Amino acid sequence: MSRLTSRPPLVLTDEHRDTLIRLAGSRTAPLREVQRARILLNYAEKKTIVEIQREINISRPAIYRCIDKALAGGIQVGLKDAYHRPHEPEILDDAKAWVVSIACTKPKDHGLASELWTLSQLAQYVAANAVAAGFPRLSKAEKKMMWRILNEHDIKPHRIKYYLEKKDPEFDRKMQEILIVYKEVSIYTQEEIPKGRTKPVYTVSVDEKPGIQALGLVAKDLPSVPGKAQCIGRDYEYKRYGTVSLLAGIDLHSGHIFGAVEDRHRSVEFIGLLKELDTYYPADATIRMVLDNHSAHISKETIAYLSTRPGRFEYVHTPVHGSWLNLIECMFSKMARTFLKHIRVDSVDELKMRILQGIDEFNDAPVVFKWNKFDLGIA
Repeated sequence: MSRLTSRPPLVLTDEHRDTLIRLAGSRTAPLREVQRARILLNYAEKKTIVEIQREINISRPAIYRCIDKALAGGIQVGLKDAYHRPHEPEILDDAKAWVVSIACTKPKDHGLASELWTLSQLAQYVAANAVAAGFPRLSKAEKKMMWRILNEHDIKPHRIKYYLEKKDPEFDRKMQEILIVYKEVSIYTQEEIPKGRTKPVYTVSVDEKPGIQALGLVAKDLPSVPGKAQCIGRDYEYKRYGTVSLLAGIDLHSGHIFGAVEDRHRSVEFIGLLKELDTYYPADATIRMVLDNHSAHISKETIAYLSTRPGRFEYVHTPVHGSWLNLIECMFSKMARTFLKHIRVDSVDELKMRILQGIDEFNDAPVVFKWNKFDLGIA
């Protein structure tokens, strides 16, 4: 009796047959599994071992092993390799835990210059300190060994994943307070007196845009020419003249923008903006300001000035990491996308003049920025 006829037939269910057909035609599955799927399909169709060998071009012992495993343990057993360990592991769990503990620290914690581990650097450090730590087998550690240990514990010490720490415990309360202000602005017109108040309230969103660079041309821009150059040509090189800070406020009722361009951003510059607001609005009104906790806003000099105008200014602070709640950021974004984009000047003074000119152009056709979504905890 031949070896083929000594084996029982392989009966496939429809589900098993579909699985084998799909695997046999796969281009992404491992080659050995594709070959085994074809072996089992051919054997189920009662082809001889010689026919299977000629079609798949694989040795007879490999065909016999695949068939015997499938008959004994099922289709999945016939497709997969049986796991076996030829000998006991030389690197035990305590040695791996030591490597992982090192990988979870920074190289600088061990007297090295790097901030993050590389596999080579980690392997060198482990090899140099393995004997002293009681793990002599790791004295010949290599990159591949480090990768296997770290991959087993899903540790990637060469990467950084950034997160934002929530530093303000009153974030939700402050957010709701700001949204209530925006909702009140949307309800009452500029001349109306809000419910519960005795005098008009003007709401101004205030913030700073620091570090605006004054960049100059090294070579002249080349104009666009019909049929020759579609756009302006500009040399890659540029000159740096310095930076300026824009201190601005926007009236949330009318869209009017207040702006001051300064070399620095200190209390004296912020007080200058407060004085401009004080002059602009009626003397009997309250100026409500939505702003962050910058030191210039709450400095001794600023508090001293506010004490000379009691009841005139009212602060509504944004929470830490909550600058997106300040509507003036929309104006800064519009400014960056329009006249500040690609701007080139010959001096810092020219940059200041161009920024103020752009603000004047915005004020010629003011846009009222509104907060339209009030479902972030606001009824």
